[in-house]
Amino acid sequence: MLSHLLLVLVALSVFLSVSTGGKVLVFPVDGSHWVNMKVIIEELHSRGHDITVVRSSNSWHIKAESPLYTSLTVPMGQPDNDEVDDLASALLNIRMKGRSDSTESEMMNLVMERFSVYTKDICTMVTKMFEDESLMRSLRDAKYDLVLTDPAFGGGVFLAHRLRLPLVLNVRWTVRGEAHLAIAPSPLSYVPFPGAELTDKMTFFQRLYNVMVYVFSQNYFSGINEPHYTDLTKRFFGPDVTDYFSLFQDADIWLMRNDFTFEFPRPTMPNVVYMGGFQCKPAKQLPVDLEEFVQSSGDDGVIIMSLGTLFAKLPNYVTEEIAAGFAQLPQKVIWRHQGPKPSTLGNNTLLVDWMPQNDLLGHPKTKVFVAHGGTNGVQEAIYHGVPILGLPLVFDQPDNLSRMVVRGTAKVVDIATVDRAAFLEALKEVLYEPSYRENMQQLSRIHHDQPMKPLDRAVFWIEFVMRNGGAPHLRTQSFRMPWIVYHSVDVMVTLMTALLLLLLILFLITKKCLSVLVKKKVKSV
Repeated sequence: MLSHLLLVLVALSVFLSVSTGGKVLVFPVDGSHWVNMKVIIEELHSRGHDITVVRSSNSWHIKAESPLYTSLTVPMGQPDNDEVDDLASALLNIRMKGRSDSTESEMMNLVMERFSVYTKDICTMVTKMFEDESLMRSLRDAKYDLVLTDPAFGGGVFLAHRLRLPLVLNVRWTVRGEAHLAIAPSPLSYVPFPGAELTDKMTFFQRLYNVMVYVFSQNYFSGINEPHYTDLTKRFFGPDVTDYFSLFQDADIWLMRNDFTFEFPRPTMPNVVYMGGFQCKPAKQLPVDLEEFVQSSGDDGVIIMSLGTLFAKLPNYVTEEIAAGFAQLPQKVIWRHQGPKPSTLGNNTLLVDWMPQNDLLGHPKTKVFVAHGGTNGVQEAIYHGVPILGLPLVFDQPDNLSRMVVRGTAKVVDIATVDRAAFLEALKEVLYEPSYRENMQQLSRIHHDQPMKPLDRAVFWIEFVMRNGGAPHLRTQSFRMPWIVYHSVDVMVTLMTALLLLLLILFLITKKCLSVLVKKKVKSV
């Protein structure tokens, strides 16, 4: 009888959770961005929400079949997995030339060229969807509560506007760069532009450089994206939308994938919700063979190394130097590595194709994380309090690591010039100088000291938008203002004009009074 009652209660709880769940239309960005989006999808699914994911047929990582969601696949040809590998290889080859203005420009040109192609593909995908009347009718009939998207590309933003649905962004980057720049006041006097590798305390020449990088980057992003998105906007939205980017700025909630353990203090907005480290979790038990290897390190502990999925395969001469540096340490090393086995590999180093990175970072024997500086890895290191030896490659990695260096939680070496001696020296500094670990553990304590988990906070605001049909009361209207109005130039000109008129009137009155006095004085004489 008791078992039957429990079964009924479980069935009833499942029914209630499903019946009260919302319907979410997700338009994700592929690659590493999908990893972040999937975390939110898993949590929404666990809370009884119905998820539909829009994907292209040539998606790299977003699967058509999943227990978490129903997929809507737009035909876009066959996936080209070599395309990603070719881009990574080309960027790595440029990076290995060293850091200079010419190599930075070369990498930027290559990235922007490829981004232009991706943007064109996204616009083609959205056009196919909008032209398919039966598809759009089915999406409207489905009565979704909101669209959840990553604005690094614009497909989900345009779809939300077309369907007239509330919009929630899972965001750090938009099509025009860092997300804060789209909606929040960003004084360049103390807000460093991402990529400039500066802090909130800048000298005059650093502020000058910050402004130059900002202007150059904004023009660059606009030149790459604007032609594609503007054409799409004119075609489907007509004169109602004069600036495609206003659709991004009109989002209800911005779920920001960082927080102020990572970001420098800066102005923000009421519809910006910080969820830095939302993908991080307490460490789980390691597989038996890996746990045995870790425990064999004794008091010396373990170093783990991973350069992410995109750059897992380094040039052979670099891996030879890194392996030789590792071999001279008493610590055990777990290295996520692809390619030929280095001839200098020591007995203390284990090469793996894949590692449970979060669980290893949370292991008490892990001493240092050798990483490329991707956002996910940096946040996991903060979460678990593990100092970093950085080998930044491209994209936001150098800037991410520069923020950790300023906080005294990381040291960076140039992968283009690194040899075994320099690598070993840097690694020993992070290993044996206590301040690195102490500073990172302090940062970790600050990150954990908050009233609710970042993922719970993110899901709360998604559900808030569902319950209330949006969050227009939190949206700023500043982006709709001309720059003259936004900066109160018209008000200042009016006040200055009034002041000048007042001074002119006073001058004329004074002049007239003096003239009368002079005339009276002359007559009296």
